[in-house]
Amino acid sequence: MTTRFFPAAVFFLAVAVAVALPAAVHGLGAGATVAAAYGSGTVCGVVASQRTRAVRCYRGGVLLGVLPNVSFSEVSGGRGYFCGLVSDGSSYLCWDALSPNTTLLPRRVYLNESALLKNLAVGDDQVCALVSATGEVKCRRIDDSFQVPSGADRFSSISSGFGFTCGISMNTSRVQCWGSNRISNDIQAIQNGFGSMQMSSIVAGGSHACGINSTGSVVCSGNNSSGQLDVPSHSSFEFSLLSLGATHSCAMRQANNSVTCWGGNGQYSVYGTDSISFELIVSGSNFTCGLISSNYSIGCWGPGWPGESAEGLQVLPLTKILPGPCVLSVCECGIFDLSQLLCSASGVICKPCRIQAPILPPPPQAMPPLPPSQAPPALVSPPSSPSRALRRGLLAFAIVGSVGALAGICTLIYCLWSGMCFGKKKVHNSVQPTITRGNSSGETTSTTSPYSRSSTIRRQSSRVMRRQSSRAMRRQRSGTSSKHQDKAEEFSFAELAGATGNFSLENKIGAGSFGIIYRGKLHDGREVAIKRSETGPRTKKFQEKESAFESELSFLSRLHHKHLVRLVGYCEEKDERLLVYEYMKNGALYDHLHNKDNVERSSSPVNSWKMRIKIALDAARGIEYLHNYAVPPIIHRDIKSSNILLDANWMARVSDFGLSLMGPGSDHDLRPSKAAGTVGYIDPEYYSLNVLTAKSDVYGLGVVLLELLTGKRAIFKNGEDGGTLISIVDFAVPVIKAGELAKILDSRVGSPELNEADAVELVGYTAMHCVNLEGKDRPTMTDIVANLERALALCQDSHGSISSDIISIASE
Repeated sequence: MTTRFFPAAVFFLAVAVAVALPAAVHGLGAGATVAAAYGSGTVCGVVASQRTRAVRCYRGGVLLGVLPNVSFSEVSGGRGYFCGLVSDGSSYLCWDALSPNTTLLPRRVYLNESALLKNLAVGDDQVCALVSATGEVKCRRIDDSFQVPSGADRFSSISSGFGFTCGISMNTSRVQCWGSNRISNDIQAIQNGFGSMQMSSIVAGGSHACGINSTGSVVCSGNNSSGQLDVPSHSSFEFSLLSLGATHSCAMRQANNSVTCWGGNGQYSVYGTDSISFELIVSGSNFTCGLISSNYSIGCWGPGWPGESAEGLQVLPLTKILPGPCVLSVCECGIFDLSQLLCSASGVICKPCRIQAPILPPPPQAMPPLPPSQAPPALVSPPSSPSRALRRGLLAFAIVGSVGALAGICTLIYCLWSGMCFGKKKVHNSVQPTITRGNSSGETTSTTSPYSRSSTIRRQSSRVMRRQSSRAMRRQRSGTSSKHQDKAEEFSFAELAGATGNFSLENKIGAGSFGIIYRGKLHDGREVAIKRSETGPRTKKFQEKESAFESELSFLSRLHHKHLVRLVGYCEEKDERLLVYEYMKNGALYDHLHNKDNVERSSSPVNSWKMRIKIALDAARGIEYLHNYAVPPIIHRDIKSSNILLDANWMARVSDFGLSLMGPGSDHDLRPSKAAGTVGYIDPEYYSLNVLTAKSDVYGLGVVLLELLTGKRAIFKNGEDGGTLISIVDFAVPVIKAGELAKILDSRVGSPELNEADAVELVGYTAMHCVNLEGKDRPTMTDIVANLERALALCQDSHGSISSDIISIASE
C-alpha cells in the first residue's frame, strides 16, 4: 500500500472500528460523529435518521456535500482536512476542507482488512490509530522526525494534538506521549506532568493535554500561556467528557451535560454554554462545537468561530446528527434513547461508559436497644440474599451443565443421523465438492454425489459475508468444468444455417472474439444470437479459435446469472464451431454510446443518467459474480462496452467469454503466455508485466464507466477536426481529480438533476480509482457494486426520463 497526501495531511493505510472507552472523550484529534477541521472553519457530522449515514459539512454559511455517499461511523478533524471511518470498518477516507468546491471528494480510499484499527486520532500533520486486536499504535505523518512508540507498547486510547500524540498505557494506565523531534522537550514535559498517575482518559490539545484520573478528577499538563491548564474547582467525577483546542479546554458535566470552558485568556467564559445540554463536544484550534441534546443539531462558539460575534452560540443548518455510531453489537453500558429512530432501525447507539464515583455503604451507627416487646424471637434470622461467591458458583454450574447437556444432545443427533449408533457409517465424498446453482428457469440444479448434501450460494448484503462466502466457495474448487459436465443443447450445422438465412449479411449483428455473430430464429420460434467461428486449416489461428470456443462453452454451460448472457447451445461439426446465445434485443452498449445515429436526447433510453448508472451496476454485478461466486473464479479479460449487451428490458449482461481464464487463489496471480484484450481497455499493468489478476477486469470496467460519463470512445481523436489520438483515461481522470467532472459529461444526456449530480460524481470518483495504474490501488468488484448501488439509490428521487418499471436492482 502507498501513502498519499493533500495539504498538511496524511492518510493512514488501515481501518478504524469505533469502540466504547472507559470514559467518553473528544479532543482536537479524536474521532466522534462530529468533527471540526480547524484552519478552515469546517464542521462535519454523520447524519441521523437515514438508512445511509453519510457525512455532511458546513463552512462559511454554505452546506457542503461529501462523497462518496456511504455510511460512516465517525469523523475526525485535523488542520485543513478531516477523515471519516466507513461503517463496516473496511476503510476510511480523508477530504481537503480547504477545497473551494461545494462537494468534497476524497483524495484516497484505503483498505486494510488484515489489521483493523480503533481510536482514529487526527492531528495537524499526523493520523494515528490503534490496532484493535493488540492496542499497538500506528501513525502516518508528513514530518519525518515524528517518532512513534515501539511495537511492544500497547495502549487503551490515544488522542492527537499539534505535532504530538498521547495515549494511556494498557498495562500501567499511565500517560505516554510521542511526536516530532522538533518539540521533543515539550512532549516530554506534557508526559512528565502526569507522572505515575493512573488515568481513565486522555485528550490532546494544541500544546497541552488533559485527562480524567482514576479518582475522577481532571488533570492537565503542558503549556499554560493562556490559562488552559487552570481547571475550575470541581468535585470528583463531576466531569465526564473533555475537549481541547489550541489554548483552551472544555469539559461536560455529568449531572446535566452542560459545558464549561477555561483558558483562551478568559474569552470562552462569555458564551453561556453552562445552560445548554450537549451530547458531545469537539474543538477546533480556537472554537468549540457541541451536539445539542434537544434537537441533535450542532452549535458552535468561541472567538475563532468564523464571522461570529464575541458572544452567542450559532446553531448550524445541518440536518440531525448522530450522537454516536450505530452498531449491531451488544451495548455494555446501555442503549441510547431513540436509537432505533436515529439509526433508522439499523443498529443501536451505545451509551458511553463513564466512570462513576464508588458507592460506599453508610457508616455504622449506634442504635438504642429495642424494647422487649419488639425484640426478634430467638433462633429466627431474617432472610438474606446469597453471597456473591455463591451466586457465581451457581452461575458457573448452570453454564457448565447447559454446555454438557447441549453437547450430549448434539452427539446423540449426529449418532442417529450418521447411522454410527447401529454399526453403520454414513459415506461422505470429501474429494468432490458440492455446488448448487440456479438454472435459467430459476430452479436449482445439483451436481452432488449420491451421499453429499447440496449447499446454496447466496449473495450476501454485507461485504464481510461476501468475502467469507467467496473464500468458502474457493475451497470447493473441483478443477476445470468441461462441456460434458453440464451439457448445453446441441444443434446441427444445417439447423443453425437455416435459422440465419445461411448466415446472410442482413442477419449479421456483430463480432466477438474469434467469430461473427448473427441473429437467428430457431424452428420452435426462439430468437437467438449465433456466433460462428471462422473456418480454415488447422493453423495456430484456428487453434486459437478452437480454444476460444472451448472456453466459452466450458464457462457459460455452468454459469447462471441474470447479468451474464445465457448460453442456449452449441454446434461442433467437422471444422465448424458455433455457439448459440439468448438474443439481446437492444444490442451492445457500445452502439448506443458511439453510433452516429444516437445524437438526440430522445434517440435512446440510454441517454439518461439514471439508466446509465443502472447499466453500469448490472454489468458490475455480473463481473462480481465471476470474481467472487463462480467456482473456480473467472477473469473475463475483455471487459468493454461492446461486450455489455442490453436485453428487451434494458437489463445489461456481460458477454463473450472467449478470452476468459479461471482465476488463481487470492494469494496468487496468473501469467498467461501472452496478454490479450482490446486496446483502450486492457490493463496497462497486465499488458506490460503479463501479470493477470481480477483487478484487470476492474480496469476495463473503469473505462466503460468513463464512456458512460463522457460519451467518448476508449480511444478517440481529441479535437473537432481530427486531432491526436488520446485515451479516455488520460482525457477524463485529470478533470475528475480537479473536481470538474461537469465539464466533460456527455451533452446528449443533459445536466444531472440535483440528486443525480451526487450520483454522477460518485460514479466519476469510482471510475477514477478503477483505472489506477497499479492493480493494488484499484477497488474490488464488491466495492464498485456498493458504490454504484448507492449512486442508483441517489437517482431514485430524481425525475428522470425512465419509467420506474424499467429500473430493476433486485439482488440475485
